[in-house]
Amino acid sequence: MFTVPPRRRLIIALFALALTALGTTPAAQAAPDAGTGHGSVTAAYLRGATPGASVELLDAAERIVGRGSIDQLGSFLVRELPPGEDYRFQVDGLRGNSFRVLDTAAPPQSHYADQRLRPGMNYLRMRDDITLAAFVRLPAGKTLADGPFPTVIEYSGYQTAAPNPLVVGAATGLAKARDPLAPANGLVLGAELAPDIGFASVSVQMRGSGCSGGAYDLFDYPTVYDGYDTVETVAAQPWVAGHKVGLVGISYSGISQIAVAGTEPPSLAAIAPMSLTDDLHSTGFPGGIFNTGFADTWLTERQSDAAPGPSGGQPYVRQLIQRGDQDCAANQSLRLQTPSLRQLVADNPDRTPAVFDHRSPATWAPKVRVPVLLTGALQDEQVGPQWTRIIDEFDANPDVWVRLINGAHFDSLGPQILSQWWEFLNIFVAERVPPPSPALEALSTVMYAAITRSPAIRVDSARLSNTPSVQAAEAAFAARPRVEVFYDNGAGAAGAGGLAAPWSLGLNEWPSARIAPTTWHLGGGGSLSTAPGPSESLAFRPDPTARPAGTLDVVGPSDLPWQPIPPYNWAPLPGQAGVGFTSPVLDHDIVTAGPASLDLQLASTAPVTDLQATISEVRPDGQESYVATGYLRSSYRAVDANATALQPLRSYRNPTDLPPGFSEARISIDPLAHAFRAGSRIRVTLTAPGGDRTSWRFDTPATDGLVVDTIGLGAGGSSLVLPVIASAVAGAPRPAVCAGLRGAPCRTYQPAFNGG
Repeated sequence: MFTVPPRRRLIIALFALALTALGTTPAAQAAPDAGTGHGSVTAAYLRGATPGASVELLDAAERIVGRGSIDQLGSFLVRELPPGEDYRFQVDGLRGNSFRVLDTAAPPQSHYADQRLRPGMNYLRMRDDITLAAFVRLPAGKTLADGPFPTVIEYSGYQTAAPNPLVVGAATGLAKARDPLAPANGLVLGAELAPDIGFASVSVQMRGSGCSGGAYDLFDYPTVYDGYDTVETVAAQPWVAGHKVGLVGISYSGISQIAVAGTEPPSLAAIAPMSLTDDLHSTGFPGGIFNTGFADTWLTERQSDAAPGPSGGQPYVRQLIQRGDQDCAANQSLRLQTPSLRQLVADNPDRTPAVFDHRSPATWAPKVRVPVLLTGALQDEQVGPQWTRIIDEFDANPDVWVRLINGAHFDSLGPQILSQWWEFLNIFVAERVPPPSPALEALSTVMYAAITRSPAIRVDSARLSNTPSVQAAEAAFAARPRVEVFYDNGAGAAGAGGLAAPWSLGLNEWPSARIAPTTWHLGGGGSLSTAPGPSESLAFRPDPTARPAGTLDVVGPSDLPWQPIPPYNWAPLPGQAGVGFTSPVLDHDIVTAGPASLDLQLASTAPVTDLQATISEVRPDGQESYVATGYLRSSYRAVDANATALQPLRSYRNPTDLPPGFSEARISIDPLAHAFRAGSRIRVTLTAPGGDRTSWRFDTPATDGLVVDTIGLGAGGSSLVLPVIASAVAGAPRPAVCAGLRGAPCRTYQPAFNGG
């Protein structure tokens, strides 16, 4: 029997759709086309069916496990299916082919070895017959004949597989006319830096985005196991040195690395994730409150990117389809099956484990066996600073090194970390002594100036170049602290606001065993002291509209927070909308490194109240410098059995209203890595959410100043627990310019109405 090829069926479906749009109806109704069904990991999809026809998915027992209508592109998709044989779609009663819904078992090695990739655009075939766009770049000036090459992969849903040079796109972007065929700036590590410094690089587009096939699924199982297949396909290429690859990337392509490594692809050598999150819920719902700023903007952009080209989607898709890329065009066929990402979020505010667990890096981290260099910033305005909660999930892996730094989202790529990134990739991926790299040193300087407009110290690429062997280089790298915390970034040798930290602190783990949790009691008159005062209470009226929503007019991706001294507007606490508590002048340095907790005795006139706690340093010159923030919707105040004095961990399940009287409500404060110098004071403020962060906004209901929250003070009342590193002192003088600390707004200190 003659079978119409899938691409031909797609063309027919698109032609029929065009006739309908023109008001033209075919003379006779054709018989329905059942299309071709395929199984993915826990999902099934149908392509090439008759648009508008009714469809059912039957399992092996002939039970209906999914139903709906074929979309305008001839496709249909069902998720969350148990693996098994003999599934089939039925279209208007016409039974289609049988197929298997996949489990996580890998296909035969021949599936990977039989694919051949060359420089330029490629389409990698996944285990479920979906193809992903992948752009291969060899080391600068090299051809395949010069191989094999140490190779890295960057795996993302941004404009990843776009074919033109990223540097050209960045340059044209400065002229407000960015090259539509250039990768996004966030792909700078794989698309630009890696090939320029001697690595082959493969920029892989996640399913449902760009020129890749499939439907976007927000880190669902098909996307995770695409990562496994990608690693094995790339590593099988004859031009890949040792048939081993590394994963690199910042932000989106940092987050993706943990799950991919957690699937344990045998050809993965190492990963180097930067600026990731620990859990999609912690970024999307900080303290249980929906993040209507960066998180919502990011979801909206991903939904837009998943629209079918050439009429929608990413810019390079439109360009390539118009130029005749038939693979890219055919790969748009499942795009209308992308779920509503905002609806997915709206339906699961209480962190439904079945939705969030497998989509979150912290779930996969314990399964990672390869070496890891994990880096991030502690005032990250995009994914948030709470990423540090993932660190102890790697405890079973001895080859994990973590680098933390104060600053914004980009600062995990700063020069003091990039030098270690260079060493890590050479040792664990290229398996060579890290050579000096004049190209890395020169290009990184240009990169910092172009992307952040900030001065930076030089990347030192030669620190291990004189070691006698790879084994010696690895031993020297491994001898460094497992966790290194860089302090006062922005107050170093690069000048105020520049990319340089003047000192660092080495720790064996996070949270460190060196922490001495130190309790400061909230007292009358706005006092903050190590000894509790008399018991009393204090009322205030939290109002989310009392201050500007953020310190910058930014909610989506922007390089404005990465500039040396951004134009922050960090407004003081107005009227009775917030309370403050300030310590006496410190007589010695207090160095912190770790999470903190504000433990409230709380009562409210509302059954649910949203709160924000912010820690800052009040300097001797009267300036106040931001340090860290935490949030809580009071209905999520219950903590779980793993909670500690410094970390009020919670499941965000089973929310409950506040009862009459006082209840304990612990606010988890994002990790601190800050030295409060002798002569300064520690301050904590309590307000409605908003006003203290760059890009986060909050779905806090309006109060109109009518809600009254009351906290207990003094003995038996509220307290702040800080992660103080015992016996540590600041490794550099107090920063001369308050506003120069990266990621830390500065303002003139003004006491709150209660005196603190």
